[in-house]
Amino acid sequence: MKIIGVIPARWASKRFEGKVLAPLMGEPMIKHVWFNASQSELLDDVIIACDDERVLKAAKGFGAKAVLTSKDHQSGTDRIAEAVKDTAWDIVVNIQGDEPLLKHEVIDNLINALISDQQCSMATVIRELTNKDEINNPNVVKAVIDEKNNALYFSRSPIPYNRDNADIIYFKHLGIYAYRRDFLFTFTKLPKSPLEKIEKLEQLRALEFGYKIKTFLTDQDTVGVDTPEDLRLVQSMLEAERC
Repeated sequence: MKIIGVIPARWASKRFEGKVLAPLMGEPMIKHVWFNASQSELLDDVIIACDDERVLKAAKGFGAKAVLTSKDHQSGTDRIAEAVKDTAWDIVVNIQGDEPLLKHEVIDNLINALISDQQCSMATVIRELTNKDEINNPNVVKAVIDEKNNALYFSRSPIPYNRDNADIIYFKHLGIYAYRRDFLFTFTKLPKSPLEKIEKLEQLRALEFGYKIKTFLTDQDTVGVDTPEDLRLVQSMLEAERC
């Protein structure tokens, strides 16, 4: 199989414009994402799909492959589809450009999860949630899964609802996806689904149209950088690692 990792890198982030080039440990944040992905043992190539010449120039400056895509895409998935439309990859991995802590082992485990289940067109990553603040935080997406680790639903609300205060496990969804190539283009052509519009969660479109999403359970966590405060948190975590 030929497998590519694509990092969608959008300059015009509403909450933190230009965040992909924000300095992190003295380097653009996107460089950390690209470097970690480049350590993968299963990815045959890694490219950055950007919407701005500044990001393109920076990416090529630190040695990454990069392509310029339309500014009009509504999602990273749409940007990725444009980046790979004229190529012949079997699996495409969507590696978020604002996840500088994502380790290459998680990427490889995700790929293996998709390869091992021929009935699934798409796979993603979850981890156990133990922090009560995250359980009730709508910016932390929760997932419920079946006995075969297929996703049943994703929500910004705490799911399942713990009516009797039982001892249950919550799962956090980590925003990385692997798609079979044909499904990637099928997915981008589907209309936005009702639940997707309500929750503002793109992956619900796949579930509503009857596609399976395989999940891989990891013990590694990440911090998505949506604000300058998030970036400072990641900076402190990386500094602690190096001490």
